[in-house]
Amino acid sequence: MSKERATIGTDGLALPILPPERDARVWARLVRVMFYLPGFMALLLIKAGEPVSFGITVELLMLSSAAAIVGGLYIGSESSGAGADSSSKVGTWSGSLVLELLAVVPFLCAVPTLFHELAHSRLLHDLVPGAVDIPLGASALLPMVAILPFVLYQLAGFGTVSFIVPKPLNWIINTGTLCLITSSYIANRLGKYEWERRSAGLLVVAMVIIVFYGVLKLKRMQAIYDAHYPPKPAK
Repeated sequence: MSKERATIGTDGLALPILPPERDARVWARLVRVMFYLPGFMALLLIKAGEPVSFGITVELLMLSSAAAIVGGLYIGSESSGAGADSSSKVGTWSGSLVLELLAVVPFLCAVPTLFHELAHSRLLHDLVPGAVDIPLGASALLPMVAILPFVLYQLAGFGTVSFIVPKPLNWIINTGTLCLITSSYIANRLGKYEWERRSAGLLVVAMVIIVFYGVLKLKRMQAIYDAHYPPKPAK
């Protein structure tokens, strides 16, 4: 049974609504996955793909892998014991925000292009004598379907972003994320690599700004919560 948090502070005002307590061990496992998987896929693309049409895919995969390490640093700083302050108490939440926006989002942006490159790799096709290219058609868009559950994850209140911004702004952020990922993929398919870089670059810059704002907002909310948290009743 979950414990109820106090909602009214000692000053009679509403306390900030913080994210629920999360299991840092689960997020630590995700750090390992997000460190190895994008890096492996980037090496696979470099080995089997065509450099001309890489676009910004390799950079996005490397960003995803590197951001996982940074997210792990935040998660590792989590502490609620003696000497814990407002920064250490939001370590897991801050780490989850970094993973969600700077590891998962770039990964989802890179996967559709990565799939297309591997599906049309001359090197992989040459391994099988007489191999014939089969048009993928609409099935080439299947990797993009993974973006929809992620958007639902954010809009349904599972994500950390929903606790740091109002609901209308959360919808704007996720709609913009979906549009930028789609435009980046379309630009890559059309060979407009400069537009692909602009779309992906704008996406990454937006995610970085939200992460900076979110980490500082979580710390400020925790400080307010601690300062106005009602004392526990004497036993």
